[in-house]
Amino acid sequence: MRRHIWGDVESRRVADWLYASTDKLHVLLFGLAAGKWFKHSPAYRTVFGADEVLFVLGGSMLASNPQTGEVLSCESGDSLFFRRDTWHHVYAQGSEPLRVLEFFAPPPATGTSGAYAAQRPYLDTTRYTRDDLLGGLKSPPATTLHRVTRDAYTLRMEGELVVGIIASTEHLTVAHIAVPAGAEGGVTRHAGDALIFALDGELMIRTTWQNESNTVEMGPRDAVFLPQGSSYEILNFAGPANALLGTAPGYLP
Repeated sequence: MRRHIWGDVESRRVADWLYASTDKLHVLLFGLAAGKWFKHSPAYRTVFGADEVLFVLGGSMLASNPQTGEVLSCESGDSLFFRRDTWHHVYAQGSEPLRVLEFFAPPPATGTSGAYAAQRPYLDTTRYTRDDLLGGLKSPPATTLHRVTRDAYTLRMEGELVVGIIASTEHLTVAHIAVPAGAEGGVTRHAGDALIFALDGELMIRTTWQNESNTVEMGPRDAVFLPQGSSYEILNFAGPANALLGTAPGYLP
């Protein structure tokens, strides 16, 4: 994987490990030490022209929209979903380093990241409170940041796999895949590029691309990239395992 350091002194710095970046899908793992932020600066603006899903792999994440004052807490195993033009800051709360897998589409190759952010109006003032809700909060307010826990997934049975949709838009679908011991998933393809990321357990992925087949073994934090037009099968010859899937732009073939 390619390594990258994002940010400057004002925005703070973030470590990135890049899994895939094509003209359809961008996936990376980012990390912060405990007690550290990333915010924004004139050179590094955290407002993009893409839909994003952030899955917390380890640590505890406090996420905010500094434009609206929204603040959400996400623990390990939780996801955060937001759409384009959403300002966001992240804080690594607690005593553990924060590690987050980020799915991003449309990807930077289409001009949705730094170049896009540089053209957005700069956010001079930030806030982490919603004082307008005090004294009148009778129901959950409208938000731009959405925390998605495992019990909120939209479930699908695909062969012997339990697929939980975390978020799905016209640009990006991210799903959790529960793979029981000994399970076999059927031959699957998507309408775009895809990446499978192993969370725990052991998996075998058999891929077919341009009439060539290949089989890879995956352990925690391994990934396999699947270009548009390829197909794959998820197979488990060990105990229960879990994985994440991101595909863009479409899920169904």
